[in-house]
Amino acid sequence: MRESRVIALAGVFQACSQVRAIANEGRGENAAIESSLASLFRIDSDSAADVFGGLSGVRTGMEVLIENLDSSERNVAVSQLAVGVLRLERKLSGRKNMLRQISEGIESIQRQVDHLGVAHATVQGRLAELYSQTLSNLSPRIVVHGNPTNLADPRRVEQIRSLLLAGIRAAVLWRQMGGSQWRLLVRRKEYAMLARGLLARCTLDRG
Repeated sequence: MRESRVIALAGVFQACSQVRAIANEGRGENAAIESSLASLFRIDSDSAADVFGGLSGVRTGMEVLIENLDSSERNVAVSQLAVGVLRLERKLSGRKNMLRQISEGIESIQRQVDHLGVAHATVQGRLAELYSQTLSNLSPRIVVHGNPTNLADPRRVEQIRSLLLAGIRAAVLWRQMGGSQWRLLVRRKEYAMLARGLLARCTLDRG
């Protein structure tokens, strides 16, 4: 269960790190983005790792998680974004109608994913629209800072919103696995150690 919590939390940090990369640099890591977005459509997975298509699907998230929990190179902006996502998920958990709206929306987008793939602009545009119609109406809203040129680009904004939706999905998984902000606060070192072990296992699997 503890490893499942770390995987879910890494999913949150992975989505947030890619949001920051797109906002600042105009692009993120394609593999990490696709794994995060694909997690939206794996609702009944057997394990936390399966939600991301295996441990390798959340490799970037584990690296970012380690940096932010147990390193002097902590990315404050990514950490703040992750905390914002976790808080927004807590707000969402009490909104049954909105949860149903999101679930039905993802189900309807699944058909396009089957035909076009999760990386397709049309799919990401619909995920972004679903985020705008639901989660963006909760307060406090998540505010993404970055390069104004990138944040004025409709395609990048769609990617950012679709990734925030994926971050919320990972936050739902984190809570389902018993995660809480208090638990994160008191177990930072433990989670960083577990993430290192999972990252090593991921590297061995790839080798």
